[in-house]
Amino acid sequence: MDSADDPPTSTLAFLFQAEFASEEQQQKGFIDWEWLGENFTEDVVPAFLQHIYLCAVALAIALAISLPLGILAARYRGLYGPFTAITGFFYTIPSFAMFIFLLAIGFSVGVTPAIIALVLYSLLILIRNVVTGLDSVPPETKDAARGMGLTDRQILWRVELPLALPVIVAGMRIAVVTVIGIAVIASYIGGGGLGTLIFSGITRNFPTLYVTGAVLATLLAISADLLFVRTERLLSPWAHRTRGAR
Repeated sequence: MDSADDPPTSTLAFLFQAEFASEEQQQKGFIDWEWLGENFTEDVVPAFLQHIYLCAVALAIALAISLPLGILAARYRGLYGPFTAITGFFYTIPSFAMFIFLLAIGFSVGVTPAIIALVLYSLLILIRNVVTGLDSVPPETKDAARGMGLTDRQILWRVELPLALPVIVAGMRIAVVTVIGIAVIASYIGGGGLGTLIFSGITRNFPTLYVTGAVLATLLAISADLLFVRTERLLSPWAHRTRGAR
């Protein structure tokens, strides 16, 4: 960065650096386009990519955990209550308190506790949608598959999960938007991402930083939602053909 905006050596240093905008910066208006052009590649792009990394890794881990748990809960109803109670407890914890709690139990500042928190916030949504999706498969469809000689495992992978996919993807849409928003706060514990720009801009009274971070976080959430809508339509074309016929 230039003069008052020298790049920090770490995310936390960047976030808590107590340096306010100079009079020259304030005279340039609410958004300093010159600064943005000069530092976009150096500061904005890395924060944006780090945010995508946090969300993508967290969602991948959450889905890997939720899919088998959701299948188990759909098969054995006695597990559904405990699964949703535990994940619901995590979901109700305020995000900042969750991050502090993870640090208090021994995790060091950085990306790891941020990803763990994002995974915990995604589990309830995904498990519920996996179970709901599997429950939405008509019993006669499964009976027909058994009549064709398919085993329970084959029915699961060839019939139930494909038919449940629209509901599961709907859960992913909710989870991804939730995670993108919560990941902003992860910068407080060194997780990086767009929250670094937002909170550093607020601390330093530099609107260019926090407006840029907020706009990019919003655009990322909207883009991710549209991507999952498109993915759902590509993976379940029969659902939309049925709606069109009506």
